[in-house]
Amino acid sequence: MMNQFMILAVLLPLRTCYTTYSQQESDVFPVTYLNVSKDLDLQQLLVEWDVVKSAHDAELAMSFEIQVRRTDEATTVWTEFQNVTLEKLGKPLHWTWDSDIPLECMSHAVRIRSKAKTSKIWSQWSLWETLPGLDTSNRSGPQIFPKEKILAEGSDITLCCIGGKGQTIKEFSVFPTVDVFKHTNNQVRLLTVENLSHDKGSNIHVYCYDEDKRSHEAAFFVGKPPDTPKDFSCQTQDMKRVTCSWRDQETYLYGKNSPQYTLSKTSSQKTALCKASCSKQCSCSWNIGQQWIWNVTVTVENPLGKKTATDVFDVNHRPNSDFPLAVYPTAPFQVWEDCTDTEMTLHWNYENNEIELFCQTEVLQPDGKVELHNSSITDPRRITVRGLRPHTEYTARVRCGAANHFWRWSEWSQPLTTRTKEGTPSGKLDIWREITPVRGGRNVTLFWKQTPSFQANGKIISYEVTLKKIEDGSQPESISFSSVYNSTRIFIDNHSHRISIVAKNNANFSLPSVLIISRATDNSTEELKEGQVNGTDDGIFISWEPRSIYDSYIIDWCNFPRLQPCDLQWKRFGPNVSSAVISSAAFVPGVRYKFRIYGSVASRASLLEKKIGYLRELPPFHDPIVRKVDLTYNSVTLSWDSYLANESEPGFVRGYHVYVSPIQGNCNLKGSKKYILSANMLYFVLLLVIVPTLVAAICHWKMKWVKECCCPAIPSPNKSKVLSFKEFKIDSEKVLKINDCLPDMLAMDSNDEAHKLHPVTWSPLSSTPTEDKIDGHNSSWIYPSENVARDFPPTPKPQTHTCFENFAYSSPPEAESDPYQIPETLEAGKTNQAVVLYQPQCYIDIFHEDTASTTTETGERKNSLKYISQTDTCWLGGKL
Repeated sequence: MMNQFMILAVLLPLRTCYTTYSQQESDVFPVTYLNVSKDLDLQQLLVEWDVVKSAHDAELAMSFEIQVRRTDEATTVWTEFQNVTLEKLGKPLHWTWDSDIPLECMSHAVRIRSKAKTSKIWSQWSLWETLPGLDTSNRSGPQIFPKEKILAEGSDITLCCIGGKGQTIKEFSVFPTVDVFKHTNNQVRLLTVENLSHDKGSNIHVYCYDEDKRSHEAAFFVGKPPDTPKDFSCQTQDMKRVTCSWRDQETYLYGKNSPQYTLSKTSSQKTALCKASCSKQCSCSWNIGQQWIWNVTVTVENPLGKKTATDVFDVNHRPNSDFPLAVYPTAPFQVWEDCTDTEMTLHWNYENNEIELFCQTEVLQPDGKVELHNSSITDPRRITVRGLRPHTEYTARVRCGAANHFWRWSEWSQPLTTRTKEGTPSGKLDIWREITPVRGGRNVTLFWKQTPSFQANGKIISYEVTLKKIEDGSQPESISFSSVYNSTRIFIDNHSHRISIVAKNNANFSLPSVLIISRATDNSTEELKEGQVNGTDDGIFISWEPRSIYDSYIIDWCNFPRLQPCDLQWKRFGPNVSSAVISSAAFVPGVRYKFRIYGSVASRASLLEKKIGYLRELPPFHDPIVRKVDLTYNSVTLSWDSYLANESEPGFVRGYHVYVSPIQGNCNLKGSKKYILSANMLYFVLLLVIVPTLVAAICHWKMKWVKECCCPAIPSPNKSKVLSFKEFKIDSEKVLKINDCLPDMLAMDSNDEAHKLHPVTWSPLSSTPTEDKIDGHNSSWIYPSENVARDFPPTPKPQTHTCFENFAYSSPPEAESDPYQIPETLEAGKTNQAVVLYQPQCYIDIFHEDTASTTTETGERKNSLKYISQTDTCWLGGKL
């Protein structure tokens, strides 16, 4: 009996477990309760549901499938699975869903089904629980959703515009224009803006219009959520008050949406220690009281988010502290100075006597450079700066830092500007002189100037010139001049003199600059020939012959050579220099400048060379005036006044250009032939003018003798010896027959003129003159006498020529051969010398095409009257 009871006790719980397991395996637990609401601020659907109580009692692990649908879309827009273990308390289940479009835009519906985790069978879907949107309301006009809000940079947003009941939306747009995607139906329009950015505008404006032109608009601000505060740290200046600071950040949100900062104890963040103020750098200060160790938190928050930063420090500033508080001293004040000519000692005070400090001084040099000098810990309230320049303005300021646990410097003190005292001038003046001989001595003009190496070290108040005669050992004489002067003129005799010049300030004199003027002698330095120099882009280039005996060279010149005073300038060069480019802002083209080059040794200067030149030469002011023009048959002789090469000329006169052009052309430079007469040629022209003038004078003096030698009287034809022969006499008159000689003649090319004359015709085989016409026109042919005609081939036709005799000007030809004569003609000239010697000059005019005259010659002779030179002897177109 006992055994049966024990078996029943074991089997009964197993049956209960099996029954329960079988029920779980086969039973379904459908959703018994479903409620959907919305949070419009967060744009979330809030879903709440529950299942039967037995499922809670069994603490089942269940799975739920949740679906979301919009009324205007046929498909489900969202599906999500939730795994939950139920509690015996029977609390309902919750789920939230973030909508990607405003929940006001349209109605949303939710349904849920469930199953036990160990089961494979889902329950039936619950009915759709619908949450109506405003698209179903009776609104009278369009409206944009969501309402105005702050948008995070880089995010996307979908906007909608709902029209009034029965109204159609005609336009839905964004300004400024950004990338958008649109989805529409008649009453509701959706617009999606992706990747929002502040650089496209810190805010976005949206406009919506319906078919009745009713509108609605909204604005959305784009910004950034705050970042963790940068460079967050805390420090003290007086060990009584702590200041925490951090760097402000840009969120592109302003006004009420700008970042809000709160500084509080980390242990109690609800209580603020102080109110922060920000201007690029944020700070917040509070009194520390008796608390030494602090743990503080700064919180930054805006509508898009919140961030924090923490700092821990020990105000006691103990050396072994793990978190020493940074000490940031206050700026020094009451800064003053003590100065000499080369040193400056700065003094100052500061408030933090409890803190051991060391300080740093910044000194601003006149050239803009900055020097830093650190004070010693033993004497932290003053510092001495050495190596300064006399009478120079300096600006200094001071800052301090903690000697122990240095964190950062204090702010600079107010700048102090001071000037060092004057000192002795350093270096020497650069001095020069100009000597002008006068009766009984010399006028010496002294010049002086400060060179870059000369340091006045103060304000120059005067210059002192000391003059001493070297030979007789007399006492020196001194003259003082105001600092406004830089030159003076003194008179000295012809002895040697030593001149020194010094500059004086309130502290002392400079070292003397010395010039020695040698005894006046009759030297030839003023007769030195002036060499010409050339201008360059940078100035006027000058070179000279170096001499080893001199330790320096000096070049002087006048900036304004046409004025008095001429503004004398000078420049010194070392012993190894033999050329230089002299430049001056006063140099202008077309002005002649004179340069004198001196060599100096032991303060004595000697004139070595003279140079003249132009920065750039310009053309002469006017052309030469031609005084005389002489013409001959083949030349023109011009005479003009020599161009005056004076100092006022804009360039050096190096010669003359004579331009010649044909009389038909224009007398200008273009197309003319240029004849250049150099200044060396001028002397030759003068010789050509002077010598002939002298010869002409002598000839005029001996006119009768010259006339008899060069131009004898023309004899009367009746007195000619040629006519003394008996065969030349007809009755009582002496007659020279025309066929006995060939006279000079004047050839008439015109046919009209030929008709007026009786042509004389010779036959080549007979000397008898005849008259003839050839080819219907008068031909003027000239043939030589028989004794000469044999030198040419016979001509079958008789030829006609016309000539006019001139017995007086018959002269023998020059006894020289013509390169155009044929050898037979030359031979004839030898054998019949007598005939040739009496051959008259002639001009041969040939009209017949069989003759040897060229076409050019023929063309030149037609229809013109030609004069034939008495010195030319023609032979069928060739000269003998």
